[in-house]
Amino acid sequence: MHDFAYARDRMIEAHVARRGIRDPELLQALREVPREAFVEPGFEEFAYEDSPLTIGEGQTISQPYIVALMIDKAEIEPGDAVLEIGTGSGYAAAVMSRLAEHVYTVERYRSLGEQARHRFKRLGFDNIAVRIGDGTKGWPEAAPFDAILVAAGGPSVPRALKEQLDLGGHLIIPVGSEGEQRLIRVTRTSATTFEEEDLGGVRFVPLIGEQGWHEPGHVARPRERSLPELIAEAAEPLPALDDLDFGRLFDRFASRRAVLLGEASHGTSEFYQARAAITRRLIERHGFNIVAVEADWPDAAAVDRYVRDRPGKLLEAPFRRFPTWMWRNKEVSDFIGWLREHNQNIFDAGKRAGFYGLDIYNMSGSIAAVLAYLDEADPQAAEVARQRYGCLTPWQNEPSTYGRAVLTEGHGECEKAVVAQCRDLLARQLDRSLRDGEELFDAAQNARLIASAERYYRIMYYGGSQSWNLRDTHMFETLEQLLKARGRGSKAVVWAHNSHIGDARQTDMGTARDEINIGQLCRQRFGNEAALIGFGTHEGEVAAADDWDGEMQVKTVRPALDGSYEQLMHEAGPERFLLDMPRHPLVEQRLLEPRLERFIGVIYRPETERLSHYMYASLPRQFDAFVWFDRTNPVAPLLPEHVQEGAPETYPFGL
Repeated sequence: MHDFAYARDRMIEAHVARRGIRDPELLQALREVPREAFVEPGFEEFAYEDSPLTIGEGQTISQPYIVALMIDKAEIEPGDAVLEIGTGSGYAAAVMSRLAEHVYTVERYRSLGEQARHRFKRLGFDNIAVRIGDGTKGWPEAAPFDAILVAAGGPSVPRALKEQLDLGGHLIIPVGSEGEQRLIRVTRTSATTFEEEDLGGVRFVPLIGEQGWHEPGHVARPRERSLPELIAEAAEPLPALDDLDFGRLFDRFASRRAVLLGEASHGTSEFYQARAAITRRLIERHGFNIVAVEADWPDAAAVDRYVRDRPGKLLEAPFRRFPTWMWRNKEVSDFIGWLREHNQNIFDAGKRAGFYGLDIYNMSGSIAAVLAYLDEADPQAAEVARQRYGCLTPWQNEPSTYGRAVLTEGHGECEKAVVAQCRDLLARQLDRSLRDGEELFDAAQNARLIASAERYYRIMYYGGSQSWNLRDTHMFETLEQLLKARGRGSKAVVWAHNSHIGDARQTDMGTARDEINIGQLCRQRFGNEAALIGFGTHEGEVAAADDWDGEMQVKTVRPALDGSYEQLMHEAGPERFLLDMPRHPLVEQRLLEPRLERFIGVIYRPETERLSHYMYASLPRQFDAFVWFDRTNPVAPLLPEHVQEGAPETYPFGL
């Protein structure tokens, strides 16, 4: 059940008031109108995101900020008569009806006009009149109007609308072609004179009518290059994945402290192969010494022992829990084999590149790792730790049930205990770092994980953004600890999903759901020393499940939706390329407007793809660069024949 009242307040604060619109009457009007009642059925949960939504007939409901901006600039007052051209869903007219005495609205499409009329009646907005017709002619019988707002872009300001504007009234209208519209405010200063003010660039559907564009072929000017054509010109072709030169184009990011490499799904082979090739280049040529992945710390630690040839034995083969294919796959195994071979040629063990997990989920493995270390290093401390972790052990194998347990009496002290254990281990790290080195750092990080995981599983049952934010904050803090522990000059490559490494503030995650992520935190902490690189695809196949803990399946990825970033990349043409957006300002500018972007995790539900796997984002603000593969294939789950011939017993993926 969605809390639309909360979402409405969040929209007003984040997308309207924070961007400079402060009129209390307008903000109150926005609170009084349920925007979810003006979108298509099934899209209610997206009603309060700051993006346009389709409403049929090729039309859209404008993003909330644009609606508020136009109304604010119209300076509507009580007692005013307002004319709106382009009723659409009826949302803007409903908001204006809370400010003006009467609203007249004209819609070109009968189906939309009738639908809006029914909405007004059902919701009790009885001071709105709807007409079906040519909006460029206005509504002369009801003129003059104190304000006129036009929700479509014309080649110029229609003469009829200017004539129907009262003295001192404001006319707000987008003017220009679809690609180059400016929002203009026209103020009538006398019977024959008008002043114009440019309010900035916008994008609206075309204003069709006698005094607007003519249909078909309403753009009566030489054809400008399409956005896919501009993308094709800016795209830098990438060689085949097995070409040793694949990573060369990414040398431009070599001076960064952290290079974050994304993926649009957790089960796509090309994403893993590309990240491996880029990472090999950054390690070999540019001194990167940390590979930090969206995986559990204890499991990744087993891999790190292997690739850096660290002493100690494996407690068990890593990455055995769902989703096993995410890291137990041939693509990762090949990279791990290369990393071990690379490190064996480095005599100074402290300079070898490590493999680390950032994630929070494997609380059971982390507890085992902490206890194993203390059993050997300090048996008395191990006993204390067992007592402290006692309140968690009943839920180690199914930690999500801990959220229920903490609501019962007797578990209120558990968080204090695990935090105390974390504090003790951190103190040991400071006191004994020269003696215990890597092993103590590993145990201390596991203790941090347990403290974070306890809070994570406790709050996940309360919903909202808290559990996501705690998880990504933990992952970012782990990355910081790694950079610090590996010494001055250390540099990290991060492998994680696009939803983690793209700046959350530039997506629905941040604007609509108050979520943060590693990419945002890296930008805030490291500034230009962090590079966020997203990955995408149009179609193909992916390894994914229907539900959490479900069996892996090879699923067909549907072609990208119309209006999405993925569709633009597909229409550009090249099979695979790097798009370095800051190097191409025109492309960057044209891509800024939020569009749909696809996100597939370990779950893929193509039957509900729009609602399950797309959200709005501003790609150039979300990422610094974007890697494109037009058609992709699933990862290869690790099978016995993939295990390296002659691999030592320490090989982490022993089968």
